[in-house]
Amino acid sequence: MGEVTKKRTGQGKFLLGGFLIVAAIVYLIASSTQAAAQYYLTIDELFARGDDLGDRDIKISGVVDGDTIQYDVKNLTLRFTIANVPADLDEIEKAGGLAEALHIALEDPRATRLEVEYIGVMPDLLRDEAQAIVTGRMGEDGIFHADELLLKCPTRYEGDVPLQAEDG
Repeated sequence: MGEVTKKRTGQGKFLLGGFLIVAAIVYLIASSTQAAAQYYLTIDELFARGDDLGDRDIKISGVVDGDTIQYDVKNLTLRFTIANVPADLDEIEKAGGLAEALHIALEDPRATRLEVEYIGVMPDLLRDEAQAIVTGRMGEDGIFHADELLLKCPTRYEGDVPLQAEDG
């Protein structure tokens, strides 16, 4: 009977070890997915959610107001304002495409605007009515501090509209 008990104990340890390994893998996957998750929002959605976003990185899409571009070459600090662009693809189509939707959004005095600060080299595509996709965090100073900056010239990427993530 001692041999059967040893066998069961060995199987129990094996099962417990396997369970702990599986649990550790599930935990690592879940924690890394949450840490890497980024919200993709319009400017209106950003302001509507406010503090709900916590300390997460956020991706924001908007249209660059060329009159607001300021670049400090000495400190490599770039500041500019982006205006809200609707996320609804039907609205963009009705406006006549992405380039026209960006133009309309920039000309609309009621469009929500966001000041962006980026530290780095000024991109060549930074110009009036370019689509900006910035990744970073909202500062307590009301300025969006971008770690990443992607610019798209609307005439080059007509029809290439980023989809907004649904919060579920």
